[in-house]
Amino acid sequence: MTRDKYTIKFTQPVTSNKEGLQLATPEIVAKYIAKRLKTEIIADLGCGIGGQVIFFAKECKKVYAVERNPEKLEYAKRNCTLYGVDNVDFILGDALSEDTKEMVSDADIIFSDPARPLSEKERTLENLEPPVTGIIKLYSDITAELAFHAPPQMPPERINLDCEHEYLSLNGQLNRLTLYFGSLKECERSAVVIPGETRLCSTEAPVIKEGPLFDYVYEPEPSVVKANLLSELARKLAGTGKEILYYKGNEKRTLLTSPGLINSPFFKDRYLVLGRTEMDISKIKEKLRLEKAGKVVLRFDIKPEKYWETRIKLENGLSGTRTLHIFGFGDEVVICEKIKS
Repeated sequence: MTRDKYTIKFTQPVTSNKEGLQLATPEIVAKYIAKRLKTEIIADLGCGIGGQVIFFAKECKKVYAVERNPEKLEYAKRNCTLYGVDNVDFILGDALSEDTKEMVSDADIIFSDPARPLSEKERTLENLEPPVTGIIKLYSDITAELAFHAPPQMPPERINLDCEHEYLSLNGQLNRLTLYFGSLKECERSAVVIPGETRLCSTEAPVIKEGPLFDYVYEPEPSVVKANLLSELARKLAGTGKEILYYKGNEKRTLLTSPGLINSPFFKDRYLVLGRTEMDISKIKEKLRLEKAGKVVLRFDIKPEKYWETRIKLENGLSGTRTLHIFGFGDEVVICEKIKS
């Protein structure tokens, strides 16, 4: 088993340097991508340590693994051996060279997960390595079936291309944005939740209705929010006889609400609403005492250096056992308790 500082990435002890492991696609995500891109022959341009190549090899007849860094390519070879795949052609070369293009010219699909230069403050398709626009220009005469990972926080207006934007959540965190071209494009925007591989596609759904605060609130998965699919989620739930409304939202958090409890794989978390008050320490503490709180989790915009100072003030004097979540939107506070799955 191999971890990075954030999560378990691989179920086997892969070989890598620190950078390669940091940039590698988690195994559970790579499996999903490989299934979606299943074909006869696929080329992975800039394959790194081979995390995605391994699972392409399990789904496809043949894989080209292209990498310009010989150290990373050697890691990719070892990792493919570790996972028992032998249908990979390893190519040491530049993805943007004509020689490389010629060697992968029979590929059905061209895939690339370009590196994000750490020194770049503004992410664009052009400053990824290799650049997405450069790959499209060079390889489009081989196949129209192209797919790329891109930084998920990149504003959509910087991706002015005819492709599907698929946002992926992993364990409640936004993890990937994948761009699909040609016949791989199935809709304009989509959201995937992993584990589970549940998927939601953009449609002409009516705009989600806004409503008052009901007994239950929900945090939708960040992939759903980023893909702007709240309306599609509301329509999907309506088809099961459940109505959900939009309550409040900002760049960091969004709350949906309903009078009855709803379950959906597109919810990151569900909460029971205990009360609402003003953004005032004394009034919040009064409500926390009434609800027998012992600990609180702050869910509103606050400077990192102020987080624990504020939390300690709120928890001081509490003698209960409940952990309550405090959502803040401007001058309003909503106090909730997380519903365990």
